[in-house]
Amino acid sequence: MTTITSYEDYLKEYKKSIDNPEQFWGEQAENFVWKKKWTSILNWDFEKPEIKWFEGGKLNITDNCLDKHLDILAEKTAIKWIANDPKEGSISLSYKKLHTQVCKFSNVLKNNGVVKGDRVCLYMPMVPELAIAVLACARIGAIHSVVFAGFSAKSLADRINDAGCKVLITADGGYRGNKIINLKNIADQAMLDSCSIKKCIVLKRTKQKVVIKKNRDVWWDNEMENVNENCNSESMNSEDPLFILYTSGSTGKPKGIQHSIAGYMVYTHFSFKNVFQYKDGDIYWCTADIGWITGHSYIIYGPLLCGATTIMFEGVPTYPDAGRLWEIVEKHKINIFYTAPTAIRSLEAKGDDFVKKYNLSSLKVLGTVGEPINKDAWEWYYTKVGKENAPIVDTWWQTETGGIMISNLAGVTPMKPTFATLPLPGILPCIMDDQNNEITKNSIEGKLCIKFPWPSMARTIYGDHKRFKETYFSAFKNKYFTGDGCYRDENGFYRITGRVDDVLIVSGHNLGTAEIESAIDQHPNVCETAIVGYPHSIKGNGIYAYVILNSDIKKENKKQLKLELNELVVKEVGPIAKVDKIQFVVGLPKTRSGKIMRRILRKIAEGDTHKLGDTSTLLDPKIIDEIKKNAEYAY
Repeated sequence: MTTITSYEDYLKEYKKSIDNPEQFWGEQAENFVWKKKWTSILNWDFEKPEIKWFEGGKLNITDNCLDKHLDILAEKTAIKWIANDPKEGSISLSYKKLHTQVCKFSNVLKNNGVVKGDRVCLYMPMVPELAIAVLACARIGAIHSVVFAGFSAKSLADRINDAGCKVLITADGGYRGNKIINLKNIADQAMLDSCSIKKCIVLKRTKQKVVIKKNRDVWWDNEMENVNENCNSESMNSEDPLFILYTSGSTGKPKGIQHSIAGYMVYTHFSFKNVFQYKDGDIYWCTADIGWITGHSYIIYGPLLCGATTIMFEGVPTYPDAGRLWEIVEKHKINIFYTAPTAIRSLEAKGDDFVKKYNLSSLKVLGTVGEPINKDAWEWYYTKVGKENAPIVDTWWQTETGGIMISNLAGVTPMKPTFATLPLPGILPCIMDDQNNEITKNSIEGKLCIKFPWPSMARTIYGDHKRFKETYFSAFKNKYFTGDGCYRDENGFYRITGRVDDVLIVSGHNLGTAEIESAIDQHPNVCETAIVGYPHSIKGNGIYAYVILNSDIKKENKKQLKLELNELVVKEVGPIAKVDKIQFVVGLPKTRSGKIMRRILRKIAEGDTHKLGDTSTLLDPKIIDEIKKNAEYAY
């Protein structure tokens, strides 16, 4: 497996990957255990679209995540789980123990009627059994569909029904900060609206009383007592589905993004090792939830394929206080730390004292994921958390891409605040203008596309290939359209400016919302900002800012604050970008992966609050009512 250790290496490997991608990825794939080697490396057609990597090959991804490591790394910690409550401590699973647990639960699935090709839904808290269940599905050839354990019963039912899941795996409850989420009760409601579930396997976590339905519900622990620890891995074709993961669509209906096995395996291993510059012995922690693609690729598969120790955290960054993450870094000597800008900004707002009290000298690499990071948060993260000794990898990728696409490589390629910088080897981005022409010069902004397939890209939307084509391959001929806007600077570094529907045309000028937000966020009393457009009789679009403050201010001072914020906008962007309206809010409507759902904010800014579309992926749907109620007080 290629490991890039210098900028010169990067340039050489990138050129090789673009000049001869089949040779490049074929060389990476040689490092895995195959039951049968492939007969062709790549066949593709973006018109259909149809993409196939390593056709003819047979394998099982768990052979490479687990069995491969048993000779040398059997006693090494594979997963270290840290409980929500600090008093409960942590649990370590060695590669040998994890392998045993996965094999046993694979047999549990078989005993409950699961066979190759079945879809299994996982609705669980962030406990080791979630990772065990994911890997057990993969071991027997079942397709896992993890649903974040914060979704409503209706959202869970919709996803179960769309995938036609045969088995649901859940828990009696889950801890989240000082709350207990009644997962089994929610699952019971969802199963009332689903006819496909035949069995429900229930893990005991919170020990609360739940209803167990005879002939359908079984306890995890009881099932594990009745199986042995031997389970051979199923032989899978390279292009067989590995998992389905649902993501919100702009039209409302969630999309079941389907990833296949071999290409995803090769790319997540390659990207994990090179972006984070993982070295044997590093302790790696991604704070995401496994219910999102970040958790799939960079908590489970990427790290385990590399034989790494990966941290699973059950809790939240501010429980029992805002020093929890930094306490964990110190106690467990974390070397690589990967989190979302939202978390960084919220912890920054709590003050530096929570960071200063802990020894963070073990940190070698910091990372961000989920959304573009503003300069102020980047600098706080770099100076206060990393002490200017840990490079930040600002990673851009999507559920649909499967792995990190554009990012600096930690300490190897240049980093630049707010820029994802350069594409990984094998990734061929391009920027398109509004006339659907590729822009080849630098210092420009446009729509980000990818013009050549990469191994971990999604193959379809489950059950709806037509929608897959229309969403990602119809806007630009023979190109994958990311849906994101992008700026490329004079050095060829890429900066993601947000979704293209977040670009505002104000008086004929294209303005990226991220740029205006970054300017406003520089004010010392601003925690976070979201910019949207709304109809303006003179300029076509006015600029509407939703602003979260670090501390409350009196009503009479808010007009003065608006003037100060616009002074920053004028200074950083220009007079054309001055904000027309500002609404001070206590929170923003965000998905659980940290992305702001701007279409809702646009609707409210426009005064259209009745048809807000699908809100099932929001972390806190109640925040919408708060914003709507106070919209009349915008300045």
